[in-house]
Amino acid sequence: MKRFNWFTLAATTGLLGVLMFRMSAVAQDTATGAAEPAAKGLMDIVFSGGLTGMAILILLLGLSLTAVYLVVDHILTLRASEIMPVDLGVQLRELLSSGKYREADVVCRETPCFLSFVISHGLGELEGGWSAVEKAMEDAMAEQSARLFRKIEYLSVIGNIAPMVGLLGTVTGMIFAFQQVAATQGGAGAGDLAEGIYQALVTTVGGLIVAIPSLGAFAIFRNRVDHLVAEASYVAQHTMSPVKRAARSRGKQRSTPATPPVQS
Repeated sequence: MKRFNWFTLAATTGLLGVLMFRMSAVAQDTATGAAEPAAKGLMDIVFSGGLTGMAILILLLGLSLTAVYLVVDHILTLRASEIMPVDLGVQLRELLSSGKYREADVVCRETPCFLSFVISHGLGELEGGWSAVEKAMEDAMAEQSARLFRKIEYLSVIGNIAPMVGLLGTVTGMIFAFQQVAATQGGAGAGDLAEGIYQALVTTVGGLIVAIPSLGAFAIFRNRVDHLVAEASYVAQHTMSPVKRAARSRGKQRSTPATPPVQS
C-alpha cells in the first residue's frame, strides 16, 4: 500500500507538471498572438480552455486520481480473507466449544478484523446472558458495517461532484464566449462563438468521464459490502453457537425447580 501511495504521488506530480507546462505555453501563445492551426487535435482542445479551464481540469484530475486510489484500496481490503479469515472462525469455535472464553478473546485481540471485532464484543457481555451477548454482537456488526459503507461513500461523493465541476467549467467558458461577442458588438462570427462553446464543453466531458466510473465502482463495492456483511454475520453466529447452547443450558437449569425429597 505504501508503494501505491508513492506511485500515486509521483503520477500526480508528473501530470501537474505537464499541465503547468501546457498552461505556460497557452499563455505565451496568447501573449505573442500566435496563430492557431485550423485543425486541432484532442490535446489542443483539452488545453484550449484558458487558465480557468485548466484550473478546473486540474481539479478533475485530482478527483480522478483520488477515485483510482479508492478503487484500488477497496479491491485490496474488501475481501473475505480480510473481513473474516478462514482459520479464525474455526479456531474460535474450537476454543468456545472447550469453554476457553478468555483464550478466544485473546485470539480476537491479536487478529483484528471484522469478525474478531464482533465476537470480541459478544464475549465481553457473557455475564449478562445470551441476550446481552447477541445485542453486543448486533451493535458491533452495525458499527463495522457503517465503517465500511463510510469508506466507499467517498466514491459516491466524487461521482456527484465531478459533473458539477465540469458544468462549472462549461458555464464559465460560455460566459467568456458571449462576453467576447458583446465586447465586439456582435462582430464575432458564429464560428468564433461555436469554438468558445465547444472548448467550454470539454470540462463537462471530463466531469462525466470521472463521474461514471466512480458511481459504477461505488455500486459494485456497495453490493460487495452487503454480501460480506451478511456472510460475516452468518459466520459470527455459527462461531458463537457453543456459547449460545451453554447459555441456554444454564438458563434451563436455573428455571427448573428443585424436586422436594419424598417422605416415607
